[in-house]
Amino acid sequence: MKDARVIAPNLKRRLSGVTATIARLVPLQNRWIEIAATGPGLPADIPHIPLWKIPLLPRGKLRVWHARRNTEMLLGLILRHLFRMRLKLLFTSASQRAHTGYTKWLIGRMDAVVATSRKTAGYLERDAQVIMHGINLRDFTPPQDKAALREKLGLPDGLLLGCYGRIRHQKGTDAFVDAMIGLCGQFDDVTGIVMGRATEKHVGFLNDLKAKVAEAGLSDRILFMPEVTVDKIAEWYQVLDLFIAPQRWEGFGLTPLEAMACGVPVVATDVGAFSEIVTDPSLGRVVPPGDVPALTAAAAAMLADRDSLSGAGVAARAHVERHFDIEGEARALVELYQGLLDAG
Repeated sequence: MKDARVIAPNLKRRLSGVTATIARLVPLQNRWIEIAATGPGLPADIPHIPLWKIPLLPRGKLRVWHARRNTEMLLGLILRHLFRMRLKLLFTSASQRAHTGYTKWLIGRMDAVVATSRKTAGYLERDAQVIMHGINLRDFTPPQDKAALREKLGLPDGLLLGCYGRIRHQKGTDAFVDAMIGLCGQFDDVTGIVMGRATEKHVGFLNDLKAKVAEAGLSDRILFMPEVTVDKIAEWYQVLDLFIAPQRWEGFGLTPLEAMACGVPVVATDVGAFSEIVTDPSLGRVVPPGDVPALTAAAAAMLADRDSLSGAGVAARAHVERHFDIEGEARALVELYQGLLDAG
């Protein structure tokens, strides 16, 4: 792509939630507005302008610079004030903590701000439009034959509970393991799946969890599976009966949405946007972060009523269809871009 009305920078080479968000949204948004990503670590098949070419773009054309990190806000300011590019600066915040003085200074110089949840908006000391993340409902969908899919993946019968994502204390993987140990004592047909990647810093944490499970004699009922590629993850949600999101801290958190889109109800902690996603007991439960007894009790209550559990999965899919289709997120952002451009 030679030029664009909207530029979405990604100034981090390592895969992150921001990188994934840009990769999901830009191809969709490109149907309605000229938009390109820039920076390292992005898929080759999305509209892209090399970072070094950005200062060389025609300067008379007004564009939106959509930053999602401090470094990207700073670069937008540099491009506008030092390189004299005509830019409207937009920042999306997913953080749920008090901002530093430096971050507040950057945010204060943006032309518009988006928050990914109402909780996030509460940490911003200026007006922000709330646009929550969405899910691709064609990639994440209920299974046609759950039993056949379980057989294909070599998984047991009975009730399957999953906890997917990075394996570390912040993500609450240990809370899931502790809850599963308790649930295995209450239900003979329950199996838990931990799936994700532990970075080098967290390998010891993962090994300790495996040792705890082995000591409890549950290595055949609490399974540790390697991380799978993005194109394979949906089927690992589709085999589940209940998804557990036990995070202690989260910016937004897409895993409950991915599970619900696959027809799986959720027990989640009250972090990120989880309480704004699981909004009714018919969809799942929300419990305090770090409270393993509450997490265990909420899951046990759902597992005890199999008919209600199945109905919650149907309700979860319908809820995501109504409120969290990624096309809604993409369109809302494009409307914001267009408004900034029209304002001149």
